[in-house]
Amino acid sequence: MNDEKRLHMPLGEAIFSQRSIRKFKPDPIPVEDIHTIVEAGVRAPNGGNRQVGRFLVLTDRKKIHDEFGPLYYEAWWAKRRDEGHTWTSLEQIPAEDKSHRAAAQLASEMKDAPAVVFALAMNNGPANSVIPACQNLMLAARALGIGSLPTTLHPSVMERFRAMFKIPADVAFHFCIPLGYPRGSFGPNVRKPTSETTFLNAWGAAVPWK
Repeated sequence: MNDEKRLHMPLGEAIFSQRSIRKFKPDPIPVEDIHTIVEAGVRAPNGGNRQVGRFLVLTDRKKIHDEFGPLYYEAWWAKRRDEGHTWTSLEQIPAEDKSHRAAAQLASEMKDAPAVVFALAMNNGPANSVIPACQNLMLAARALGIGSLPTTLHPSVMERFRAMFKIPADVAFHFCIPLGYPRGSFGPNVRKPTSETTFLNAWGAAVPWK
């Protein structure tokens, strides 16, 4: 079956129920689903159809658990130090800071993700050369019942990250996207009304809807 025919979920349902998934079941993802997800990614618009975006798909569970997971954990906590936080463990993050607590849990559990996709760009291409591809990839994953979210790495680990996966110096890293079946559910997601986040013709000017 063609990859596009495997994506039966209506686009509207995928968009309106997509959310960041940080808790994954250990179940492996079938290779045909990974193929479909990546195929959706490369079909995204890209400047001049130069197609400089590249995906590196990591499914080696030992490598995820023993190498990339610990590297990601180190990178996440390095970012918190840059932000001036003095936390050194999830337990120290205030209970009301749900965003940081959820992200810290992902840092701890990245080692158990069934798969991770790295979004890269040839010739040190900019992030906008892969952003549409990443969104396509994550929407396709949602349509297949697979959770995801985009995240990044800290500069302090980049040299080791490149060595870990033999990534050439002229290939830019932009995002890592863990994939897995969610422990929990997808949407509906909760967002502010667009009447509060959108302006018409000038900053601060109201849109004609509520």
